[in-house]
Order: sequence, then C-alpha cells, then structure tokens
Amino acid sequence: MSKTKMKTHSGAKKRIKITGSGRLRRRKAFRGHILEKKSSVRTRRLGRESDIAPGIEKNIKRMLGL
Repeated sequence: MSKTKMKTHSGAKKRIKITGSGRLRRRKAFRGHILEKKSSVRTRRLGRESDIAPGIEKNIKRMLGL
C-alpha cells in the first residue's frame, strides 16, 4: 500500500516565488490600499520583493513541498 502524497499549501504557493538560484521571495505588506498617507519613499520600498526570513525558511519549504 502506498503512502499518502504531500499536499502543497495553497496560500503559500500563491504568495511565494522561488528564484532560479533557489531563494524564496515574498511581497511586502502594507502596499494594498490607504496609500495617500504613506510617503512615496515608503511605498516604493514596500513595492520591492524581499527574501523570506531565515528562521521560517525551512517551514515554508515544507509547505511548498521542496
């Protein structure tokens, strides 16, 4: 009898991208709405993607089935 297959976490697969070198990238929070009061510098900075924190990288990789 075969074991059950590991399922990919749907929320994680929609939000996290894997680069060619294998790094995990995510979108920053606070960029969705209410942008008028935030400075241009802040919204520009929030627009860039950032790396996943090293402390949770192992958990995220397990969610994505890597």
